[in-house]
Amino acid sequence: SRPILDMSYSRHFLDFQGSSIPSSMKKLVVTKLSQNFREAVTLQQDSPVPLPGDGDLLVRNRFVGINASDVNYSAGRYDASVKPPFDIGFEGVGEVVALGLSASANHTVGQAVAYVKAGSFAEYTVVPASHAVSLPSVKPEFLTLMVSGATAYLSLKELGDLSEGNKVLVTAAAGGTGQFAVQLAKKAKCHVIGTCSSDEKGGFLKSIGCDRTINYKTENVESVLRKDYPEGVDVVYESVGGKMFDLALNALAIKGRLIIIGFIAGYQNPTGLQPIKAELLPAKLLKKSASVRGFFLNHYLSDYKMALQHLLKMYERGDLVCEVDFGDMSPEGKFTGLESVFRAVDYMYMGKNIGKIVVELPHSVNSKL
Repeated sequence: SRPILDMSYSRHFLDFQGSSIPSSMKKLVVTKLSQNFREAVTLQQDSPVPLPGDGDLLVRNRFVGINASDVNYSAGRYDASVKPPFDIGFEGVGEVVALGLSASANHTVGQAVAYVKAGSFAEYTVVPASHAVSLPSVKPEFLTLMVSGATAYLSLKELGDLSEGNKVLVTAAAGGTGQFAVQLAKKAKCHVIGTCSSDEKGGFLKSIGCDRTINYKTENVESVLRKDYPEGVDVVYESVGGKMFDLALNALAIKGRLIIIGFIAGYQNPTGLQPIKAELLPAKLLKKSASVRGFFLNHYLSDYKMALQHLLKMYERGDLVCEVDFGDMSPEGKFTGLESVFRAVDYMYMGKNIGKIVVELPHSVNSKL
């Protein structure tokens, strides 16, 4: 089908503010498989701007999200069949600047959209119209919901079996997805405990409803849980792995549920793992009739749009805090431009962030007409 914008004439290939879409762009590409993001990924300066097909949108990215799994992806841990070079970055928010004929049924040039698709660490990304979520405006807060918010919502809904009065432990609670697990568990009238690494993070957690914060730099998590919750916790939302996984497992109550959404403590290791006391797992689960369940967002895509619409409505009503961390407090300042994605990934693994780490991609609009 002939696209709505005639791609053969660059003068017709205009964005909605009247500036020409360039023929080349910057993007990040995995050129070598490695758990060291800086070694694995290369910033390419002159990649061709992709052209949207009949059912596609060309999105000019304004904000892109940083995820712990970016390191797993660049290490080739998700799909062994994918060989370098390949694009990276999982989520973006921006404006539609061109689109195909079929895509124009529900989208227009100038529309704000968000999406989850590999290849967001680029100035422009082609997104199937069916994958795009229309937004009222281009705001970084919407980006926090795409992967982090949806992961918290769907995992707790499908696997948490939350009921009023449950005790819920959230590890890395002040992080990108932890902030949503805390708030959603509170909305379910649960008692929420959150682990974090600083008093500043503890203050943030209290501000979003956390009942008990544990700063693991100054408090012994195991001792606190044993003393304050002698009968254990009903649900754990676990994203750290290693020793924290072992502590969380030991803290489970009778019929407790431990949901694994990640194990960031090990991602930068060659194996991607931190050791756990796995040989004790069967006995511990049996003794408590407890369960350990894994959650990977890709397996719940049939419920994804429903989850996202629910979260967007909550945010628009003022019922959900979507904390964004642009790295303003990092040594070199705010994460601006694709070059700063490397710093942003380092910042996340140093455990410095409060909320979701987001990189802004500024675009100067210079009319060439």
